Amino acid sequence: MALFDTTAFRITEQGLNVMWNKMQVISHNLTNENTPDYNCKYLEFSGVLRDKLRSNGSVKKELNLSQRIVVDYATNDQGDHNNVDHDVQAGELAKTQTQFNTLIEQMNGSFARIRSAIVTK
Repeated sequence: MALFDTTAFRITEQGLNVMWNKMQVISHNLTNENTPDYNCKYLEFSGVLRDKLRSNGSVKKELNLSQRIVVDYATNDQGDHNNVDHDVQAGELAKTQTQFNTLIEQMNGSFARIRSAIVTK
């Protein structure tokens, strides 16, 4: 539907998808914080978003953000070779949840404006 085929809507939709996937990766890290030989994982996408923007700041029509999970093999903080830092991961989860909720509010605002335009006589 053309109402929802805007750059802002597509970016918000894909941003929600990225934040959801990032929360899953962080939750997986927290679940395995006591698993020997577990390596912490991170979701990367910000560099990919930058690559999707044209030099003049506009977004290509086909906006398909790719995501990449990166495994941290370099850090080895604990004796059992597990490198999950609970405090760092919990902080990242809280930050990501806030970003996710902000995007939800943004999308809800867009729906409210559309609803208001339809209902207004």
